[in-house]
Amino acid sequence: MSAFHEVVLPARLAFGSTGGVERRTEIVTLASGFERRSTPWAHGRRRYLIGAGLRSLEDMAALTAFFEARRGRLHGFRFRDFADFRSCAPGAQPAATDQPIGTGDGTTTAFQLAKSYGDYVRPLRKPVEGSVVVAVDGVDLGARDFEVEPATGVVTLAEAPSDGAAVTAGFLFDTPVRFDADRIEVTLESFEAGRLAAVPLIEIRI
Repeated sequence: MSAFHEVVLPARLAFGSTGGVERRTEIVTLASGFERRSTPWAHGRRRYLIGAGLRSLEDMAALTAFFEARRGRLHGFRFRDFADFRSCAPGAQPAATDQPIGTGDGTTTAFQLAKSYGDYVRPLRKPVEGSVVVAVDGVDLGARDFEVEPATGVVTLAEAPSDGAAVTAGFLFDTPVRFDADRIEVTLESFEAGRLAAVPLIEIRI
């Protein structure tokens, strides 16, 4: 049975990785030449290629062991996308006012972590434990004033924010992925070094 493993792929094993977000757009061209465009996806999906930069046999063995522990494509895991893993700008430190995650109504205490890309909001369900900071109407909350579920990214406040109060958060996050192949290929180039064929990863919905 498939499951999600709450482990992070070691950063050194993703050395030289490439990847980014994909969308699915369905386009119908009408007889008039106009187009109708739609998408069945509410959210984009990330894809990555890792391992092509590895040369150390030790690192290749570590990636193979990680792959085996996930049973190939069977189990998901966390991946740190160093091009996009912060609630803030690259190189900055997360602040409690980085991202809006909800508005108080006087009763709701649970809010889903999310990141805005223009007018698109991406739910984030794998925050880095200990990295989340929260504010209500711009006032930082203490660590005792909220809890974060690291497996789902749900923030629960000790007290419900008042009606209309802005709830914001700052955080680091991982992307939930799985291997997108059931095979790893290693070429031995010397007793101390080798070459690994790129291994694909794909984001999963959880």
